[in-house]
Amino acid sequence: MTVDTQLPYDKEYITQYSERRQEPQWFRDIRLKAADLAEDLPMPKLEKTRIRNWNFTNFKHDVSGDEVSKFTDLPEKVRVLLGEESVSDNLIIVRNNDVAYASLSKELQDQGVIFQDIFTAMNENEDLVKKYFMQEGVSVDENKLTARHAALLNSGVFLYVPKNVKVEQPIQVVFWQEDKEAALFNHVLLVADQNSEVTYVENYVSENENEESVANIVSEVFALDNANVSYGAVDNLEKGTTTYVNRRGTVGRDATLEWALGQMNDGNTISENITNLMGENGLCHAKAVSVGRGKQKQDFTAKIVHFGKESEGYILQHGVMKDESASIFNGIGKIEHGASKSNAEQESRVLMLDRGSRGDANPILLIDEDDVTAGHAASVGRVDPVQLYYLMSRGISKQEAERLVIHGFLSPVVKEIPIETVQNQLREVIEGKVY
Repeated sequence: MTVDTQLPYDKEYITQYSERRQEPQWFRDIRLKAADLAEDLPMPKLEKTRIRNWNFTNFKHDVSGDEVSKFTDLPEKVRVLLGEESVSDNLIIVRNNDVAYASLSKELQDQGVIFQDIFTAMNENEDLVKKYFMQEGVSVDENKLTARHAALLNSGVFLYVPKNVKVEQPIQVVFWQEDKEAALFNHVLLVADQNSEVTYVENYVSENENEESVANIVSEVFALDNANVSYGAVDNLEKGTTTYVNRRGTVGRDATLEWALGQMNDGNTISENITNLMGENGLCHAKAVSVGRGKQKQDFTAKIVHFGKESEGYILQHGVMKDESASIFNGIGKIEHGASKSNAEQESRVLMLDRGSRGDANPILLIDEDDVTAGHAASVGRVDPVQLYYLMSRGISKQEAERLVIHGFLSPVVKEIPIETVQNQLREVIEGKVY
């Protein structure tokens, strides 16, 4: 059996969908061009993960969601993400691809911050969106799934922080797929202009434990010169969702981008997190934790590419595999010719809890410059039976002992995440997946 790669919606459908949303002509042209490209482009090339039996075509595309008027309208799994007793400022909730709630404080509006759903932004802030959308970050023609993303985009947000504006409180988005067959073709476009600062947190949740669907997610983050961006995400899509997520960062001179990713999906997942350090003295920390369970297959790639001199990139990945799950962790540090005095460091560690679980950590350094520093560490192993024996000898059950070991193994990454709300959310999700 091979992957069904036939685009499930034709160009006539795409045109009608775009017209209903009153999209600008330039974006409609991108959609139609992408639909043509999707016919011939290859699927993403994965070295050790077979995707031939994965679902990429069985889903509903155009699904609507009602507005949310009060906090109690939300299910418990969404309320816990907000950490409040009511919906608040600087928050967008997307329900079945429609904006159910949106708020931005007057203070940030007065400072020129833009925080909108992607379709509103295309019309009201066309020049900004057009300049960055799939131009310098993720390209439409990278592979079949990026082309399909552009053709079938049905959700997303745009966040712009002007020059010299420092956003003190985190800005948050919840992407909530309530319909059990609803596909999510979601695009996040974040631009932090020169000398600005922002913390952005996103959450993905779905309801389809048994029904099949697809999530095709692209995030493009631009930290311009001297900007500081913290990007936190907790991906918690159900077992029925096949996920492709491509998060791409572009970092300017003296700028910083911090990724804090909780890769907690229960379905088969491809995840790419790539950062290009374009400017001199650019910095990226890419931190990620993962828990696999059941029979799910996952392929994670964290990659930092150094173009600017004296740039620094640090990758930290920890994963726990349970049951019959299998995951690949690729850590790639690449220093291009001319990026002298740069530093590329990475650490990938995988813990396997059961005989049927599998983990693979692949550290890769690609160095095209002499005057640099680079290093890597990787390990794959099973729970130390001595640790379990010691805990159980103190009257702790085997299940509770494994729980403590898992939290201890993931804690060095979780506690390094600079966004407290993401830390708390990750601990909640990890706790739910351990049992």
